[in-house]
Amino acid sequence: MTHPKQPVSTGGESEYPPAVLIDNLRFSYDHEPVLRDVRLTIEQGERFGLIGPSGAGKSTLLLHLNGILRGEGKIMIAGIELRKDTLPVIRKKVGLVFQNPDDQLFHPTVREDVAFGPLNFGLDRDKIEERVERTLELLNLTGFADRTSHHLSYGERKRVALATVLSMDPEIVAFDEPFANLDPANIKKLIATIRSLDATVILVSQQILPALLTCDRLAVMNEGCIIASGSTAVIAANRPLLEECGLDFRFYGEELRKRGIIV
Repeated sequence: MTHPKQPVSTGGESEYPPAVLIDNLRFSYDHEPVLRDVRLTIEQGERFGLIGPSGAGKSTLLLHLNGILRGEGKIMIAGIELRKDTLPVIRKKVGLVFQNPDDQLFHPTVREDVAFGPLNFGLDRDKIEERVERTLELLNLTGFADRTSHHLSYGERKRVALATVLSMDPEIVAFDEPFANLDPANIKKLIATIRSLDATVILVSQQILPALLTCDRLAVMNEGCIIASGSTAVIAANRPLLEECGLDFRFYGEELRKRGIIV
């Protein structure tokens, strides 16, 4: 899966548009503001994490990237403004991996689940089968094609759900809480998989340590606003900010050391 950057014209010069540009995005549920004037730029090829406490608006923001939710403001995907008439193009560019894999697995077999997206895009059967085999191999799911998705382990279903997105060859892969309910071994595998993807990666996570290991840049969200963004190292070093948002991870090490446990 290779996605060359797409140049745009800017008065005789060419430059690469951001993978995602969000300007002044606002959204409410039942007149209760959830997103408040969100502004965010994510460059092509980034591994970008959105962290924050529960209820901060992270998942709501993610659902705007391919038009599942529509608020006020502007969203640009690879230089294309997200509008009703551009939704089919946007949804080919942005693949969303839901927190619960069972929300993406509907068919009797893994093969049918992974083939569903390419089939909807109108690809011929040979190309679809090629994509299915390639994607399953990428995710160490070779031999799973004829198995029943809902009889797999939770970690295996997570990988199949990701396969249903990667088979559509998106330029942007957005994950909603990818590490939730996974054991450490599967978290380690998933981090390696995400880091290896030839796409822009955006992930929402309340699990700060896996996010730090996966992402090169982070934004912190609280009460519907982006309150800070920067390199992973800079955000991780800002302990007052993380404490304010309930994201301080250093207390784990401190408490372990108090108990004489070295990890």
